[in-house]
Amino acid sequence: MDAKLFGEVFVTLLVITDPPGMMPIFLALTGPMSARDRNRAAWQAVALALGVIVVFAVAGQTLLDYLHVDLPALQAAGGLLLVLVALELLTGKADDPSQQSTSNIALVPLGTPLLAGPGAIVATMLFVQQAEGASDVSAIAAAIVAVMITVWIVLRFSGGIVKVLRPGGIEVLTRIAGLLLAAIAVQLIADAIAAFVTQYADLA
Repeated sequence: MDAKLFGEVFVTLLVITDPPGMMPIFLALTGPMSARDRNRAAWQAVALALGVIVVFAVAGQTLLDYLHVDLPALQAAGGLLLVLVALELLTGKADDPSQQSTSNIALVPLGTPLLAGPGAIVATMLFVQQAEGASDVSAIAAAIVAVMITVWIVLRFSGGIVKVLRPGGIEVLTRIAGLLLAAIAVQLIADAIAAFVTQYADLA
């Protein structure tokens, strides 16, 4: 296994998934949950993210070509999803326990598009396309698994922060997370628009 390639993939995906940055959003979405449900949401989100990244690593370009979908379109779709979640956090709808579903939160937006978002998907696809032989592929696979384990550890043990913040602190954190999430969503959409403009300018 190529240790240098492992390090490159690990660092790249770790920066993109940004576990410390994910923590406030995770806590805001799972704050009203019990510790057991919060832990379940953490591993479900990581499991889904791992599955999505692996699928796109193996057949991502083929799948997008078959559906006639460009990468910027995938990026814009992720941004729109995050806008909806950000609005729920900012308006307080995400605080209603009756509206909470562990599986739904774990799948969207935690699993995708936050963890397995356009950035992680594109980076993984590029690494796989540049791979030369089984050694490189195994290094990429090991790095992806290592990143997902790191993310899970961060989310799994973030529950202790909830006890310190208490309900009032969680509410403040939720609003801040909503604002950050909205900013991330706008950036994703802006990047997608810029990519579309550049793509069609080159064609012209």
